[in-house]
Amino acid sequence: MALVLSGLILIQTNLIKTASDIREEQFDQMVKGALKRVVDQMELHEQRVARESARVGRLPGSNNPQRNLSVFPRQGAGQISGSFQFRYSEGNIYGNFQEEFQIIITDSARAQQNDDLLKFPNDANSFEQLHEFNLDLERRREQWLKDTHWVNYKILLEGRSLSERIDSAYLAESINTIFQETGIDLDYRYAVRSANQGTDRFITGSQGYNPLRKKEYYSLLFPYDFDGQQPNYLYVYFPKRSGFLLRATGLTIIPTIILTGLLIAIFVYAIMVIFRQKKLSMIKNDFINNMTHELKTPISTISLASQMLEDGSITNTPKTIEHISRVINQESKRLSFQVEKVLQMAVFNEGRLKLKFKEFDLNYTLKNVLNNFELRVKSKNGVLHSELNAENAMVKGDEVHITNVVFNLLDNAMKYSNGTPEITVATEIKNGNIVISVSDNGIGIPKEHHTQIFDRFYRVPTGNVHNVKGFGLGLSYVKKIVDLHNGRIKVDSVINKGTKFSILLPKFKK
Repeated sequence: MALVLSGLILIQTNLIKTASDIREEQFDQMVKGALKRVVDQMELHEQRVARESARVGRLPGSNNPQRNLSVFPRQGAGQISGSFQFRYSEGNIYGNFQEEFQIIITDSARAQQNDDLLKFPNDANSFEQLHEFNLDLERRREQWLKDTHWVNYKILLEGRSLSERIDSAYLAESINTIFQETGIDLDYRYAVRSANQGTDRFITGSQGYNPLRKKEYYSLLFPYDFDGQQPNYLYVYFPKRSGFLLRATGLTIIPTIILTGLLIAIFVYAIMVIFRQKKLSMIKNDFINNMTHELKTPISTISLASQMLEDGSITNTPKTIEHISRVINQESKRLSFQVEKVLQMAVFNEGRLKLKFKEFDLNYTLKNVLNNFELRVKSKNGVLHSELNAENAMVKGDEVHITNVVFNLLDNAMKYSNGTPEITVATEIKNGNIVISVSDNGIGIPKEHHTQIFDRFYRVPTGNVHNVKGFGLGLSYVKKIVDLHNGRIKVDSVINKGTKFSILLPKFKK
C-alpha cells in the first residue's frame, strides 16, 4: 500500500508540475508575442510620422518653412486641367455603327475671357502636345518623390534620442490594447530602458517599476533601424503572475490535490485501524486467557467439593459437610461475580445501562464502604486511613455505582500492593467540586500506560504472565461511571512508590 501510494503521489506530482509548466510556457509565449506586436506598432508609428513629415516637408518639432510640394507645379500662375472622352457603339440589324473621340484641355492662365475650350477631335498636333505635357508631369513627379521620399525622413527620425522617438501616451495605449486583444487580463508594469551609453537608463514607463524577483519579459525596440539595432528594450513584468498561473491551472491541480490528500488520509486511517485491531486482538487474547483462569479456578474448586461429597471414603460428618458447603457457596459467588462483571461491560457497550440518580451524602457512603473493606486490609496486616474532610459532601448520582467505583479502586490497591498494604481514602472540596482520592503504596503504573489503563480489557503488561489475575474491566467500568456523572478521573503514579486515583464529581447544590 505504501509503495503504490508513493508511486501514485509521484506520478500526480509530476503531472501537476507538467501542467503548470505548460500553462506557464503558454503565458510566456502570449506575453512575448504581445510585446513583439507592441514593438511593431512603435515601428509603424514612426513610419507614419516619417510619411507625414515627408508630406509637409519638415521633421516633427522643427521650425523650418514648409516646402512647395505641389505635384503639378507651373512657371506661371493659374491652373491647367484636361479631360478625355471616348464613345463607341456598334450597330446591328436594328441600328447603325457610331464612334466619337474628343480631347479637351483648359488652361486658366491662357484661356480667353469667355473660357474657350480647346477641342482637338482629329488634330495630330494635339496628341503630341498632350504627350509632351504628360512626360513633363512625370519628370516633375519623379523629381518630387526623389526630393521628398519618406525613407529619408525615417532615417532622420532614427537619429533622435530614444526619449524623443518614444511617444509615451501612444506606447501605454498600445500595450493596453494589445494585451487586451491577446487575452492578458492581468495587472502589469512596463519600462523603456536604454544602454546606449554603457549604463542602463530608465527612459519612460510605469511609476515605481521595481520587479525585484518577479520574472521580466523584454523585447528589442526599433529592430529595423537602417543604422543597425541599438540596446533599447521594452520591459514588462506582472506583480501577480504566480497567483494568476495558479488560478489558471487550478481546475486541474486543486481536484488532484484534494483527491491525493483524501487518498493519503484514507491510507493513514487504514494503517491506524490495522494497528488498533492488532492491539485489540492481543488484548482480547489476553482477556480470554485471564478469563479462562479466573473461571476455571472456582469451577475446579466446586467440582472437587462435589466429588468429596460423593466420595464414600470421606466421612460425611456435619462439620465436613458444612465446610464443603461453605467452599461451594463461596466459589459460586466468586464465579457469579466474575460473570457479572463481563455481563456488566456488555450492558455498558450496548448502551442499556440505566442509572438511578438521587441526592446522597458521599462521606456517609464512603464510611460504609471503608467499614466493609477494612477487614480485607487487616487480613493482610495492612492499614486503611480515612480522611473525609469534605463538608456537606452532597452529590447527585447513582449511589450503587459510585459505591462500586470506590470498591474497584480499593480492590486494585489491595491486589497491587507492594508488601503490607497502606491505603488512604480522602475527600475534599475544590473549586465547587468534591474530590475523592484513593492512594496506595503499591507497585505503581508506568507513565506511558496512564492513558491506556482505562481502555476495556487493557492490563499493564508485566511479562508473559500477569502476577495478579483479572479481566482488565475494573478501571474501564470506573471511567464510564465517572463520565456518566459528568465527572473526571486522573491518575498520578510513581513506580514502586504507589498510585493515586482522583475522582472529581460536581457538588450538588439545592
